[in-house]
Amino acid sequence: MVRKLKYHEQKLLRRLELVSWAAAAGSLAEVKALRRYRLGRREDYVQYKALARTVRALARRLRDLGPASAAFRARCAAALLEKLYGLGLVSCRRSLSVCESLSAAAFCRRRLPCLLVKLRMAQNLRHAVTFVEQGHVRVGPEVVTDPALLVPRAVEDFITWVDASRLRQKVLDYNQERDDFDLAA
Repeated sequence: MVRKLKYHEQKLLRRLELVSWAAAAGSLAEVKALRRYRLGRREDYVQYKALARTVRALARRLRDLGPASAAFRARCAAALLEKLYGLGLVSCRRSLSVCESLSAAAFCRRRLPCLLVKLRMAQNLRHAVTFVEQGHVRVGPEVVTDPALLVPRAVEDFITWVDASRLRQKVLDYNQERDDFDLAA
């Protein structure tokens, strides 16, 4: 138990945004996940948990279908596995047992800052979130400023720096690949 803060202590801490354990209403694991994946909003993690729970329930329902609907079960299971594999949430398309172990962390790992770290475009998640928020990263032709973007497997190869980004210029200078035309621009 922690004692209640006195009035002058509350007044001093009023402007600070500390993690409110009462407002979080979650477990310690949830707070650790928020810190580990650098989630800006708790609502994102709650949504990821709900989606993972829905997928697990759907996989259990498909598994529990009777033998009379084997063709339907195979068709739906293949469609579910294909969808999850395309989103990058599961690593293989073999069986529904992979879907039954899906967690919210799988959704967090498909966020744009996590993929920037995976692609070695950023040293850590803190820098990756900063790069995305400042507009240094584009996915395909569009500049992305929202770090909560979930990137599917098909689009993962199109994550690059923005053409006018200073970070891109630094990387090209370091690799000695900067074009003379870029120097004039």
